[in-house]
Amino acid sequence: MNAMIQILDADGNEVAAVPSALTDDVLVAMLRLSIFGRLFDKKAISLQRRGKLGTFAPMSGQEAVVVGSVFALDRAHDWVVPQYREQLAMLHWGLDLSTYFLQRQGHPHGSTLPEHGRLFPQQVALAAHLPHAVGVAWGMKRKGEPSVAACYFGDGSTSEGDFHEACNLAGVVKAPVIFICQNNQWAISTPLSKQTAGVIADRAAGYGIAGVRVDGNDPLAMYQVTSEARARAIAGGGPTLIEAVTYRLGAHTTADDPTRYVDPDEEERWKLRDPLIRFRAWMRATGRWNDEAEAEAEAWCVAEIDRAVAGVAAAGPADPALLFDNVWADDSPALAAQRAELLELLAGAVR
Repeated sequence: MNAMIQILDADGNEVAAVPSALTDDVLVAMLRLSIFGRLFDKKAISLQRRGKLGTFAPMSGQEAVVVGSVFALDRAHDWVVPQYREQLAMLHWGLDLSTYFLQRQGHPHGSTLPEHGRLFPQQVALAAHLPHAVGVAWGMKRKGEPSVAACYFGDGSTSEGDFHEACNLAGVVKAPVIFICQNNQWAISTPLSKQTAGVIADRAAGYGIAGVRVDGNDPLAMYQVTSEARARAIAGGGPTLIEAVTYRLGAHTTADDPTRYVDPDEEERWKLRDPLIRFRAWMRATGRWNDEAEAEAEAWCVAEIDRAVAGVAAAGPADPALLFDNVWADDSPALAAQRAELLELLAGAVR
């Protein structure tokens, strides 16, 4: 049985040593990105309700999992392979927020990823990206690159075959991959108790890899376990399965109504463990944060979100012909005929 690793308790008190690599500047950046995530959720949900975005998966309550882990990675060398609730990791890895909004609109320009090529697109099909992360990590190992691939997914994904296959292969070849499971207690509307027996982190032993269970609402603990997993992978010790125990404070997506299945008393209990409240309390108590820093951070977040929304408007409507791009390296005869037919129809409509 893996013990729960924690550095800050629910009240923001230190119960273990803080990693020395967490300088004041890094901690401030982590808290600011966490606050950004909460405000970003509100804006994206508002846009979706007004018909300006497609379905959106909020991250409220789970910010510490992503922020703590992604800050422990090396932006110059490592890969990030997200599912669909890791917007903060994607932004930290260089994705422009305007591009993310365009992707949520179904705009072709929303598929643009950072030029460094070490960020995968969001994956909606559960666990389908885990084998891809193992492949990337295995390839880096064979090339002798000192890098890791960090792969994010939810507890529901651990019930998929791709999860087993990815963990099994990663263990066999000792791929430098970090599996980060956001155990938010729900697989859409199915509670963890009805789709998982036992502790997720304990499954690691069956694959011959390291397994760690951590308080996912503690950003400092997330940073520590991810740093240790990265060091282990770089040293040739193979993969790590991190089970980050957290809670989804809201809907699975904007297409979901959690009031139909979530016990309000349970949700209230988890709100007391809100990662932002905990992180803020500790930062204030240690003199790293105050009202002025809070106001400055919120102003920066709002300005960045407003800039991104303006960028979406400036992109204009998509060219319908882009529908045929990136389907094949070279158009098949059928695709070429369809492209020509659409262009002819569009030209006729303009006339």
